[in-house]
Amino acid sequence: MRILFLLSALAYAQDQSALPPVPAALGIPKPGPVTEGPYAPQPILPGGIIIPLYPAGSPVLKAERVREAEQYNMSQAVPGRISSIVNIHNPSIELHLVERGINTGAAVILAAGGGHNTLNVGGESADFVPFFYNYGVNTVILRNRLRRDGYNPQTDAVRDALQAIRLVRAYAKEWNIDPKKIGIMGFSAGAELSAPAAVLFDDVNARPDFVGIIYPGPSPFARNRTAPPIPRNAPPAFIASAGAGDRMHAIWAIEYYSALLAAGLPNNELHLYGNGRHPGDPLPDGSRMPGGLTDRGGTPFGTWQYRFIDWFRDLGFLGKPSVETKAAKDIEAFLKEPAR
Repeated sequence: MRILFLLSALAYAQDQSALPPVPAALGIPKPGPVTEGPYAPQPILPGGIIIPLYPAGSPVLKAERVREAEQYNMSQAVPGRISSIVNIHNPSIELHLVERGINTGAAVILAAGGGHNTLNVGGESADFVPFFYNYGVNTVILRNRLRRDGYNPQTDAVRDALQAIRLVRAYAKEWNIDPKKIGIMGFSAGAELSAPAAVLFDDVNARPDFVGIIYPGPSPFARNRTAPPIPRNAPPAFIASAGAGDRMHAIWAIEYYSALLAAGLPNNELHLYGNGRHPGDPLPDGSRMPGGLTDRGGTPFGTWQYRFIDWFRDLGFLGKPSVETKAAKDIEAFLKEPAR
């Protein structure tokens, strides 16, 4: 009987005309409807908890545009995968929690890149939710406003990043997040939000406890800018970029790291890789250099995320919730030293 069944299945597979049509993909995410009120952002991934950054009627928002729906750019190869989002006029955060049994209490806010013209939430946000889940780290996807939609990255988008930190900290107890383990990781243009968030926060609730600055755009310490004073309690930074193959972003990474190093701040780490290109750069085969978590052809640059985890663990962020981190202890000790 088993042999007859296998033969029948083989014959069925070989007879292409007998195959039923492939069903359409299910559960495809889509933008919310336009209503009389502010646009309600929809989750990028199942189970996401969405909170707008600002209350309805906030003067920070453009009243004439806040009702407009976001626009999704869907992957052409993977059904249901959102590659990027534009037309963001009611910025928001999307929370993804981890199980209580593995929860470290840490939360990382993800600021995707896209040249301020689009928000690459696929490779530089959504993909990191399961990655960080395995380490007990809660994730928050930031949907910030974009230059292409009429906003200033250095003011409006940075304000969105700082507001995201405040909001996560305000809900920390309800979400079982340690309020002293909240940070932000930015990619390319998104790093133009995480870097200033680390040195331009205007109150303790907006201060990130750590920052990730991944193949960054220009920081407040870029050569053509007036460098701000560095707070003595600026959080530790993990910085990673390709080197000569992504020269300008490497320079911006070095400028940020050098400013912190000159100030004597502890626990900052810089990785510049010898072989690598910026995400989106054209490759010889006609494809584009991938970003985010991709292994980049098996090169060392494709393992930067594990170097981040090494750094993150070393500073105590993967310990139990409510246990003071090494990062916090080192900042406290640094504050007791004479100013340089």
